[in-house]
Amino acid sequence: MRQGVDVLFSTQAQLSASLTSARAIGAFERKLATLARVPLLIIDDFGLKPMRPPADEDFHDLIAERYEQAATIVTSNLDFTEWDQAFPANRLLAAATLDRLRHNAYCLTLDGESYRSPKQAPTTKKPALAKQVKSPTS
Repeated sequence: MRQGVDVLFSTQAQLSASLTSARAIGAFERKLATLARVPLLIIDDFGLKPMRPPADEDFHDLIAERYEQAATIVTSNLDFTEWDQAFPANRLLAAATLDRLRHNAYCLTLDGESYRSPKQAPTTKKPALAKQVKSPTS
């Protein structure tokens, strides 16, 4: 982005919804072509929600169109061995899509504390309890 490259950031769920909407109004091919031309597409949360047909096929078509033509970054909390879970209805389609994503790819595994960890409540000193004073009648 700092070098002037156009970038599109989307979650997988948002991307699938966008393609599904385009399909519903007859604009799928135009939407697919637009997404295929974006120089850098960042797809966040891959596999967070399993894709159902035709979303799984649409996602594959997008990756196939971009394959070796444009840069794609995919983030996921799944290990590579679990990526087929994102395509529960078609494991073969999963293999074909992931094969394209991983070919000539740089794979980075980040391990560590989440930036979304809950904040710790600030520690406050409890006020000293007032001493009980006995009344003369007690």
